[in-house]
Amino acid sequence: MTIITTALRLSDAVADSLGLLDGPLDADPLIQIARKQTGLSDFGDTAFIDPLTRLLEACSRESALGIVGRSATKWDIVRFLSNLLLIQDAATQCPEMTDEPIRQPIFITGLPRSGTTFLHRLMLTDPPNRAPTVWETIYPSPIAGTRDQRIARVARQLRAFEWLAPEFRALHPMEATSPQECSEITAHVFRSLRFDTNYHIPSYRNWLDADVVRNLPGYRFHQRFLQFLQFQDRTRPRWVLKCPEHLFALHAIRSVYPDARLVFVHRDPVKVLLSQAKLTEVLRRPFTHRLDPRTLGPDESRRWLDGTQRMMTVGDDAGFPEPVCHVHHMDLISDPIHTVETVYQHFGLTSTPAMAAAIRTYVTAKPRGGYGEHSYRFEDHGLDEQAERAKFRPYMVRFGVTAETAPTRPPILLPQPASSAGEPTLLS
Repeated sequence: MTIITTALRLSDAVADSLGLLDGPLDADPLIQIARKQTGLSDFGDTAFIDPLTRLLEACSRESALGIVGRSATKWDIVRFLSNLLLIQDAATQCPEMTDEPIRQPIFITGLPRSGTTFLHRLMLTDPPNRAPTVWETIYPSPIAGTRDQRIARVARQLRAFEWLAPEFRALHPMEATSPQECSEITAHVFRSLRFDTNYHIPSYRNWLDADVVRNLPGYRFHQRFLQFLQFQDRTRPRWVLKCPEHLFALHAIRSVYPDARLVFVHRDPVKVLLSQAKLTEVLRRPFTHRLDPRTLGPDESRRWLDGTQRMMTVGDDAGFPEPVCHVHHMDLISDPIHTVETVYQHFGLTSTPAMAAAIRTYVTAKPRGGYGEHSYRFEDHGLDEQAERAKFRPYMVRFGVTAETAPTRPPILLPQPASSAGEPTLLS
């Protein structure tokens, strides 16, 4: 147990003795704070109130929030509500914003910890490609300050969180300017698995899973959010978006983005589960005074077994104009340039020598994608390796996924001599 964890537990014990952890979390006071802070009152669509109420009730009853967790949750929700007010105000002032075309966005999805982030960041080395960044999803409106001011503000917030969760950066390297997952966008209307990762809230998760149209309101707002960003900057026309949660929302994506392009990234699920369970533990620990890591593995296994079954059901045809592009983790880490070029070829896009050079530079600078070394034990998170392999075997057979028996890492690309031709040398 770290000094920080010990300090958090002591503060929670004191707060609990004073009755500071018992009160319910209510939506109305947070809505009023957001209105006061922004000076705005019109949310436009208020369909977010029901999911927000469900989320707060689940957090109050199920997640055992500590003093830091309660404060952070309130801050987070006020921020989302403030952004909703600011985006609605922008749409009122400039109605043409909602006519911004989001054409043929590329959605990268698959199991978490499978290489989706690595592929996403490699594709974003190509200048025409664009993704929402961390600072943009936290403070999307220029009213919050200049670009540099917002980036600096988010950088300070990330440093504060890393103080609370020192293991986070090695598990998921993130800067203020890093591309962000789409779950942070749909969280604005409180329809996101992002909350399920940060909190133990089974009733909210079950409600979200039971949504027949699987988060159509969340993806309608997703489009509005991209339009808001694109209205401010039209210089990069191609959106490249990434989130494992997209696996559970393909119907909504088809409805909102009928010309979308879809990429599935495949990796040994057993490697994925251990890493994801550890990340969930690290994200939840600062905010709760009750956490049993052994319960996390079975939860992740159930969630992502469902994800693999959805990928098997889809296969190559997710109902979009173009077939699904399949990327394998082992191919991605052994030859990232060729893998990205293959994705481009699949969708009829043009790759360039400049893009290959940019990927080479990125991988050389971050040979592990910025990730640290980790070792995991199945028993720490309530899992049995053989049982998990048996459950996920149909998925691995269906997509030809190779079992990983040793740690893997992105390659080091040696600089290419000026006189040579062809692809760079790879060290894996």
